Amino acid sequence: MQERLAERRRTQRRRTASRGARVAAVAAGIVALVWAVGASPLFALDAQRIELSGVSDEIDPAQVDDVLASHVGASLLTLNVPHVADQLRDVPGVRDATVERVWPRGLRVTLVARQPVAAIASGTQFLLVDADAVDVGTVDALPDGLPLLDVPVGDARVLDAALAVIRSLSPQVLARVEGLGAQTADSVHFALRDGPRVEWGSAEDSALKAQVLAVLLDSGQADGVTVVDVSAPTLPITRIEG
Repeated sequence: MQERLAERRRTQRRRTASRGARVAAVAAGIVALVWAVGASPLFALDAQRIELSGVSDEIDPAQVDDVLASHVGASLLTLNVPHVADQLRDVPGVRDATVERVWPRGLRVTLVARQPVAAIASGTQFLLVDADAVDVGTVDALPDGLPLLDVPVGDARVLDAALAVIRSLSPQVLARVEGLGAQTADSVHFALRDGPRVEWGSAEDSALKAQVLAVLLDSGQADGVTVVDVSAPTLPITRIEG
C-alpha cells in the first residue's frame, strides 16, 4: 500500500511539472509573439501616414512636426497615445489635441487652436491673448475685430475680469467693442463703435448684464446716449454726458 501511495505521489508530481512546463511554454510563446509583432515594421509608425488637421496661424507647424517626428518608427501597438496628445497640448497655440491610431501604421491627429479674443499693447507691438489669458502670439498691427485691452500690467485678477466680460458678450456686441479697460476687477468698461460707452463694473452677473445690454441696444433705448451703465443689471441706466 505504501509503495502504491508513493507511486501515486510521484505520478502526480510528474503531471504537475508537465502542466507547469506547458503553461510556461505557452506564456513564453505569447511573450515572443507580442515582442515580434511589436518590433515588426508592419506596425511601425509611418510619417507618411499621419493625418494632421487643425493647424492654424496660431500654431507653429514646425513644433507640431517635431513632436510627431519623435515617434516615427515606434510600434503603434506600444505607442503611448495620451502622452503624444499631452506633448501636442504643450505646443504654443494649441488648446487641445486628439490622437487616434489608424492601423496598421498611421495616426489621426486633430488640433484645436487657441483663438485670440483681445490684444494688449506691448511697446510697438500687440500681444494676443485667448479667453483663458494664454499668450497666442505677437503682431505688429492690431487685428480687425479684436478689442484692445487697457489693464494694469501683471494684474491677473483684473485681466481675468476683463476676459470674463468678453466671454459673456454676444458675437454681435463683441464685434462692436473697440477698447475695453479696467483699473480694478470691479471697474470694467468698454466703448462701442458708433455707440455709447458701457460701464460694466465687476464680472459678477456678466450673463445678465450681457442680456440687458443687448436689449437696450436692440430696442433703441441706447440711441443718442453716451453712457450705458449695466453695473446693476436690474436697474440699468442710460445717460448723456457733455
